[in-house]
Amino acid sequence: MRIMELPLAQIRRPLPRRTDPEKVAQLMASIAAIGQQEPIEVLEVDGLYYGFSGCHRYEAMQRLERPTIRCRVRRATPEVLRLHLA
Repeated sequence: MRIMELPLAQIRRPLPRRTDPEKVAQLMASIAAIGQQEPIEVLEVDGLYYGFSGCHRYEAMQRLERPTIRCRVRRATPEVLRLHLA
């Protein structure tokens, strides 16, 4: 597993988003003041990135119009991706 800055546009969010607007607003204020403290987790499968956790942080970064987000990247096989999608 490695920590990387990835463009938000490169991260696919295959599951429906379930975000709490109040939590997103709090994260936006925190990120604007002190930056992103905790990376989101993504799977790298065949050179593509899939985000399954950190949806509030991801949404906050999008709304703040930040081009990149710090990620904890774990390489995975297509089979592991299918398990996450199930």
